[in-house]
Amino acid sequence: MDLLNTLVDKGLRRELPTREEALAVLATSDDDLLDVVAAAGKVRRHWFGRRVKLNYLVNLKSGLCPEDCSYCSQRLGSEAGILKYTWLKPEQASQAAAAGLAGGAKRVCLVASGRGPTDRDVDRVAGTIKAIKDQNEGVEVCACLGLLSDGQAERLREAGADAYNHNLNTSESTYGDITTTHTYADRVDTVNKAHAAGLSACSGLIAGMGESDEDLVDVVYSLRELDPDSVPVNFLIPVEGTPLAKEWNLTPQRCLRILAMVRFVCPDVEVRIAGGREVHLRTMQPLALNLANSIFLGDYLTTEGQAGKADLEMIADAGFEVEGAGEVTLPEHRVTSGGGCGSHESAGCGSHADGGVCGTAAPAAPTVSEPRTDLVAVRRRGAGTDLAPNA
Repeated sequence: MDLLNTLVDKGLRRELPTREEALAVLATSDDDLLDVVAAAGKVRRHWFGRRVKLNYLVNLKSGLCPEDCSYCSQRLGSEAGILKYTWLKPEQASQAAAAGLAGGAKRVCLVASGRGPTDRDVDRVAGTIKAIKDQNEGVEVCACLGLLSDGQAERLREAGADAYNHNLNTSESTYGDITTTHTYADRVDTVNKAHAAGLSACSGLIAGMGESDEDLVDVVYSLRELDPDSVPVNFLIPVEGTPLAKEWNLTPQRCLRILAMVRFVCPDVEVRIAGGREVHLRTMQPLALNLANSIFLGDYLTTEGQAGKADLEMIADAGFEVEGAGEVTLPEHRVTSGGGCGSHESAGCGSHADGGVCGTAAPAAPTVSEPRTDLVAVRRRGAGTDLAPNA
């Protein structure tokens, strides 16, 4: 396909595809899916070889959130039967992190529910970062604490944090349909604060919330403009008791096309398959490693993930290798220049304020099989419990 050859060439040059090209990837047929994966895989291997970075989540504070994000089981008014607990002590968090690090993870992601941290919360997390780093030389620590106030990113950097995560989740035009207690601009501001403080910015999206192809392209183009070093791609886990519990809009093929589009738009960033891969990619997970160079090991914040041992076997069986603690994840130009998944040229074929696709007809809606509610299990082990974690 001429489209794929063009996208590979652009990806190897870090050149931004046009919106029409990005939308065309999402509109490809299942018959062409392996060609799409192979093309995006060339870009992935050019920048990251066959390495897979492992990340491990530690939920420092679960539930009890005042925000109303429709996708989240920890939201205000959630009826999901998740674990609820207040802040873990530093030694508890360090113990939880140790399981993931023993399983091969090189980055620990410290997450706390809530609108954003107080200064006291930042002090708590600083103590946790110190506890983890004191016991694990060379470990990367990413904090994810919500919206940041002035000066807090700098304090986290001084405490030893390497990165900060705050996802955009969906397009600006549809953000108000998903969350009303804060704005899309609030999220952009927090990512910019992390950047300005010298933290490695991590920001991504959630697919499967009923968004259009145009919404997906919009949020990924916005992410490229924000220039994070890592882009987690979440696939909605429809948890019972949340407003989006009935949103089963994804197929394995759709997930692969989304990951390929993200790789083409941000060719040299760490693309991470995050929540929902077990639920929506299912047996196609190994194929997705040709597109993404990073995954989470084990469980997620409030739901169970695939067994850590199965993750490691999957990586090896697919012909990939776990990235070592001494290996640098990002290409040299991003490390030395302070980031940049390419120059910030305009998004190709025009402004598209109307959500158009340069005259391309919208693809038919994918056929989605019966909801796999059997694959959604609330986390009952690890952080906040007396049971051993899954790592």
